[in-house]
Amino acid sequence: MTEYTDHHAPEGLRTRGTVLVVPGRGETRETYTRLGRRLAADAYRVRVVDAPDIDADDLDGQLADFGARLTAAGDGTAGANGPEDGVEGGIVRPVVLVGADTGALAVAALLGAGDTAGGAPTGLRPDAVVLAGLPGHATGAVDAAGTWDDELDVRTSCPAHRGRLTDDTQVRRGALGEPVPEALLAAAYGSEADVPALILVGDADPLADHDALVRTAKSLPRARLSTVRGGHHDVLNDLQHRSVAAEIVTFLETLRNELVPLIAVETSDW
Repeated sequence: MTEYTDHHAPEGLRTRGTVLVVPGRGETRETYTRLGRRLAADAYRVRVVDAPDIDADDLDGQLADFGARLTAAGDGTAGANGPEDGVEGGIVRPVVLVGADTGALAVAALLGAGDTAGGAPTGLRPDAVVLAGLPGHATGAVDAAGTWDDELDVRTSCPAHRGRLTDDTQVRRGALGEPVPEALLAAAYGSEADVPALILVGDADPLADHDALVRTAKSLPRARLSTVRGGHHDVLNDLQHRSVAAEIVTFLETLRNELVPLIAVETSDW
């Protein structure tokens, strides 16, 4: 059984980059089918991996294993449509890691660990990251006694996404009630990763620590914090998923242009 799900750029188009998506607590690779297809439609190669399982017992070792998994997932993603000058080690650059919930924490912690984790920073050095729905220190879990509908209300207000989560028998219900290891939170929020970072948070996400996210974004050398109005915890898949995907594509295109925005607003009444 493969450990990833692929979404390919349209046939005949050059692949513009590679996106590796890391799900969060309780989610499956199927959770990100809609996002994967949308990014792939813009000629990005998208591969969704399994959610990491990281606890506090052996954080360094588990981050190393996670980094090795990401490196393996990146191997061979460059297809025949990839431009030769953009292929490096069988993967089309730029390479962007997109993490959600604890997947985002794991990505941030791994990059912050650098060579000490022995994983992605040395084997698969990403060119940028997207960190979505980062849980906070004090707000990272819902009431474990809540119902499935309660958890859905925390996750999303999108009927289609609620239906996908409910119908997917592999989704682990109650996962958002599991506490996030403090060591993982500390490593992620203390990360000094120097790659460009797009941080996405919904302003209706009860698991987010918005003040901590602002401090983190300001502490990083190249970070952008984007707040999604009305967005819940599953900010990549919530009701505003089209605008969120557009924000990610804009980030990807800006990254390809050395972080210089391709569009500048001269004047506007809205």
